Amino acid sequence: MDWGRFAEQMASMARELLAQDSVDATLARITASATELVEGCDAAGILVLHEARVETLAPTDQLVTDSDRLQQRLGEGPCFDAAHSSRGDRVFRIADLTGEQQRWPAFAPGAHRLGIGSMMGFLLYTEDEDFGALNFYSHKPGAFTEASELAGWLLASHAAVAFSSARTHAQLEQALTTRHTIGEAMGIIMGSHRLTEEEAFNVLRRYSQANNIKLREVARRVREEGTLM
Repeated sequence: MDWGRFAEQMASMARELLAQDSVDATLARITASATELVEGCDAAGILVLHEARVETLAPTDQLVTDSDRLQQRLGEGPCFDAAHSSRGDRVFRIADLTGEQQRWPAFAPGAHRLGIGSMMGFLLYTEDEDFGALNFYSHKPGAFTEASELAGWLLASHAAVAFSSARTHAQLEQALTTRHTIGEAMGIIMGSHRLTEEEAFNVLRRYSQANNIKLREVARRVREEGTLM
């Protein structure tokens, strides 16, 4: 492992991650970087757990999605555990999926049939929250070494921060957009019914509650149709 070159590549990747314009683009850059920077990595993806349901983000190959679906169906697997920090370790590395695995006896043979020879993964987390697991796949047994694990851990550490930053930025943009939409809707109602700002907001709020529709959706309708009717 040429650590000097790896450091240069990591620095370049970190700058690229911050330059992405969406959460999806950030995640796609993360998983693409995994295949570019980590020796032995043929495919990569991010697994997020919603209770027992698995969501696959930014897979670089269909193999990643198939592996995640297999783990969801079986209710076991290394990525499944890594994404659920209360149940598993923050790092895993399986050197050879062609042999028997005591920890995941049902998953290992299924993964091997998918063409996976070895795997490793890392919990994506910051001090405040966990985001899921960044997972690496190789068709060959024994592809991932201790050096691969260290490189993967460094990549995952940068990825978690970039993921958090991108998601926060997206949430802020959504909040600002929602606020602007509500403001426009209030203006329409104030003008058409001669109401005060507070009265117009209360009209939107009451309609939202009475019809079980989110306030931003109510505001969007008013903006597009000019009325709540």
